[in-house]
Amino acid sequence: MPALVLLGAQWGDEGKGKATDLLGGSVDYVVRYQGGNNAGHTVVVGDQKYALHLLPSGILSPGCTPVIGNGVVVDPSVLLSELSGLNERGVDTSKLILSGNAHIITPYNVTVDKVTERFLGKRKIGTTGRGIGPTYADKINRVGIRVQDLYDESILTQKVEAALDIKNQVLTKLYNRRAIAVDQVVEELLAYAEKLRPYVADTVLVLNQALEEDKVVLFEGGQGTLLDIDHGTYPFVTSSNPTAGGACTGAGVGPTKISRVIGILKAYTTRVGAGPFPTELFDEDGEALRRIGGERGVTTGRDRRCGWFDAVIARYATRVNGLTDFFLTKLDVLTGWEQIPVCVAYEIDGKRVEELPYSQTDFHHAKPVYEMLPGWSEDISKAKSFSDLPKNAQAYVKALEEMSGAPISAIGVGPGRDETIEINSFL
Repeated sequence: MPALVLLGAQWGDEGKGKATDLLGGSVDYVVRYQGGNNAGHTVVVGDQKYALHLLPSGILSPGCTPVIGNGVVVDPSVLLSELSGLNERGVDTSKLILSGNAHIITPYNVTVDKVTERFLGKRKIGTTGRGIGPTYADKINRVGIRVQDLYDESILTQKVEAALDIKNQVLTKLYNRRAIAVDQVVEELLAYAEKLRPYVADTVLVLNQALEEDKVVLFEGGQGTLLDIDHGTYPFVTSSNPTAGGACTGAGVGPTKISRVIGILKAYTTRVGAGPFPTELFDEDGEALRRIGGERGVTTGRDRRCGWFDAVIARYATRVNGLTDFFLTKLDVLTGWEQIPVCVAYEIDGKRVEELPYSQTDFHHAKPVYEMLPGWSEDISKAKSFSDLPKNAQAYVKALEEMSGAPISAIGVGPGRDETIEINSFL
């Protein structure tokens, strides 16, 4: 009964897509369990690069069934566009399964997201403007629209009316916007119904039956641990739970079914959007990491903020997720530095702190305490085993492993499928 969770151990963009894709040939199901098209994965297969936003990375692996779970929020136009793009490139998407309980991102959710961010001005969160947060808010407020509602026009109309009763008041009286017509929204949503119907299923039943049949199921988180709505750097977080516990609620699988939790760590640190970032660099090193690492958001197109590796947040990710392994990505990007700083602790109000402070104020004022590790200049992109790495690169990996609190089982030394060193098997 091997069920695995694979998630980001930093602020997202760690390379989860590559890790999922590598495992895709060995698993039967790959499940997205939270988030929406605010997340993005880049997967390189041969000379082909695929940018996935809503679809599970396993869709690129023949024989693997990709699943969008109940915890995901779905923009139908984005989903259908992404499927069409892959079909045009010869990728078989017919095995996709979509939960009927997943919530729909409606046009008014996108509108509310964008106008709210503009209204907040300097206090904005830095959302992608794709309606993710407002859709999750509707879900919690019990006025959300689910995929299954597309197949009952009466129910759909009632729910859209209920949602717009308040939203139109806010749009017209607070934001000076036009009211949104119920009929227009209903008509647009109904247009997606038949196009989505072939994919809609009871994914909770499908996944639990698969595990009972000893199928291998991989749960793929979007974003990262520090963007978790409960355990991240609130309020600069996403609107769902990318942490391991989110896999249970977002897919309908009990925690006793999960046998392994793999955290994806970048060999340095990045984040997109606003919020505190203790190791962020504003100098030539930061620009070099951005340029060499190709640090631009897959979904947002925004440059990522870059900094040195932060062992404090890695330890935190190990704790809140119960991580059993790490997959270390982009080690090759660090080639060429004589010395590489690693943040081992913070200084807050003159005191050394080795664990993530629970106080938002303390974390905002945290200054990194660095330990310098020797770098390497040799090209590591062709390394096939750990012993192929330069001694200083080996020492860097071992130091990160010791500081982070879980073994590193694989190392990415380039963007391609074959540019990975596997130390211990994940399955």
